[in-house]
Amino acid sequence: MTVAEKLGQLQQLPWTDETGPGGADAGETERKAREGLLGSVLNLHGARATNALQRIAVEESRLGIPLVFGLDVIHGFWTTFPIPLAAAASFDPGLVRTEAGISAREARSNGVHWTFAPMMDVTREPRWGRIAEGSGEDPYLTAEFAAAKVRGYQGGQGDEGRGDLASRRRLAACAKHFVGYGGAEGGRDYNTVDVSEQRLRNVFLPPFKASVDSGAATVMASFNTLSGVPAHGDAHTLTDILKTEWDFDGVVVSDWTGIAELIPHGFAADGEEAARLALNAGVDMEMTSTLLAEHGEKLVGSGAIPRGRLDDAVARVLRLKFRLGLFEDPYAAGEQEITGPTGKSRAAAREAAARSMVLLKNTGGVLPLARTVGSLALVGPFADSDDLLGAWSFPGAEQRYRSVTVLEAVREALPDAEINHAAGTDAAGEGTEGIAEAVAAAEAAEVTVVVVGEAPALSGEAASRSDLSLPGAQESLIEAIGATGKPYAVVLVNGRPLVLGDWLERAPAVLEAWHGGIEAGNALADVLFGEVAPGGKLPVSFPRDAGQVPVYYSHENTGRPYGKDGKDDKYTSKYLDLPHGPRFPFGHGLSYTRFETGRPRLTPERISASALREGATVEVAVVVRNTGDREGDEVVQLYVHDVAARIVQPVRRLRGFRRVALKADDSTTVRFRLSADDLGFWTNDSAGGFVVEPGRIDVYAGSSSETEAKRSLTIT
Repeated sequence: MTVAEKLGQLQQLPWTDETGPGGADAGETERKAREGLLGSVLNLHGARATNALQRIAVEESRLGIPLVFGLDVIHGFWTTFPIPLAAAASFDPGLVRTEAGISAREARSNGVHWTFAPMMDVTREPRWGRIAEGSGEDPYLTAEFAAAKVRGYQGGQGDEGRGDLASRRRLAACAKHFVGYGGAEGGRDYNTVDVSEQRLRNVFLPPFKASVDSGAATVMASFNTLSGVPAHGDAHTLTDILKTEWDFDGVVVSDWTGIAELIPHGFAADGEEAARLALNAGVDMEMTSTLLAEHGEKLVGSGAIPRGRLDDAVARVLRLKFRLGLFEDPYAAGEQEITGPTGKSRAAAREAAARSMVLLKNTGGVLPLARTVGSLALVGPFADSDDLLGAWSFPGAEQRYRSVTVLEAVREALPDAEINHAAGTDAAGEGTEGIAEAVAAAEAAEVTVVVVGEAPALSGEAASRSDLSLPGAQESLIEAIGATGKPYAVVLVNGRPLVLGDWLERAPAVLEAWHGGIEAGNALADVLFGEVAPGGKLPVSFPRDAGQVPVYYSHENTGRPYGKDGKDDKYTSKYLDLPHGPRFPFGHGLSYTRFETGRPRLTPERISASALREGATVEVAVVVRNTGDREGDEVVQLYVHDVAARIVQPVRRLRGFRRVALKADDSTTVRFRLSADDLGFWTNDSAGGFVVEPGRIDVYAGSSSETEAKRSLTIT
């Protein structure tokens, strides 16, 4: 290969500009493919379209190297599943494995080989719009879901290599964004991140390590700086950690124009320097911008980019194409093309959406609603909305595979009941003239369901919000319905944690339904009428006020913790004008039944640090019983706290969870294993800085991060 052809393999160009700024030139993309100066194309799908461009690359270029086609298949292709944050609320990684498998089959049949998912940016920032695209605030939960989604896309179990990427049913996954993107200052997208080495390794890196261990074929660099160095130019993370320490042999792709953005970051003086810095740091493929293609030959010729680094990047790209089977079979089989959702895929999406819902409050057992109800008012701006897919829902949304509305689903569930509908206000909460109509509907009905929240456009990329409350007059609508004195329940559809106003204290029942995807309405009806019992838990804390952010469960204690020795001293870490702690904590979620979780039992209760380092484990057994009168799901959660350590440890760290279904009065014993990985931590010494120290570890088990049931483990 010539140097120009090698550099061409490192170039990815968009077919359209629908996922970022900057124009796309289809004619230029075809010319590059014909000249053998293009490695990949994104935002093109459909067997006919991808095969046409692939034929140009394979049959007309000098070397006939096939293209790899990429697309943001984030939570579905034709069949849109709940947003990733919602899926994490299920505490059931099997759901996203199923979702990713369905997405892979739909997308691969349409000529797509590579998805830019899963996103595994741990974040404690609800103002950040991309919280919708990840799994919330906890590294352990995020790692479990990231690994499951990688295996769903690629197949295999991690120890089986990268699954069966050559299969027409699989996609190459992309672990993104490497690394620290979820720590953006102020929750403003693309913003600065500054973290210590220990926080990088204890919080932000574990999900990526889990993805690499599960066989993730590719990794995407992140937009942010990390402790002063833009991620696209950070050799410490891209090369020292990812490629050397973790032995990752896949492709590192830039994010959209990420290499060119080294210039406005103030890290590179011009395009030539940006190209040199990015490739030498460990980026292997450039998305959208063309600086490597423009300056690469000069940089290689002068030795500024070593030929060995260029060849390594090209080998990684070609290896991906071989693993995908593109050299043997570069074309999509048009006769196998899936052209829309199926009954089976819709059923899976419906189950996922229902299992993702979280019952925040249910005073007096308002929910579930009786199917014998004669009249029901369904009000709120999202009661009859088909825009519940969530952010990153193309191409399904483009083809009008919209959400089943709540109104449609409720009418189907109650065919003989009188259903009164009134929006009350629009999605932006603008205008209050419709509230009177909504109140009249509520007064004429036996019970009311109020469906409020935020439109999908208010979350996702480039959708940060400083105000986390319900938009506009939506709170006024809830208050007006509450003033009728009739029974009612509030349903939230949203892509992030919200600040819930004073209405929360008076609302009898509140159900967090998120942006639920194509079957959102049907899934919500399933839960409202008790066909499915809610069993989800919050994957992220809900703050009391935006000024309280960040508020997360795994915080450090400080030297003056709030409520020390049961006292609220002025000179403790708190706000004067807010109650302490979140409105709803991580792991919170109620059910239509009741559960009791016993105190954890440890076997053994003493173990040496050396034994743990050599592979020994501690078994934790927890008994959970359904003490209610109906079947339901509980998520048993396991947390640890290292009481005294050389690096101050969080007050709780999630190290296990299990969702179990129990019939009334049934019980089961849930067992976990704690290893060195669970009981140790990283220090600020990046070289061999993982330690397991002697001392006391408190082990907690229960139904949320605020559980008090514990037993102590002694490490000698």
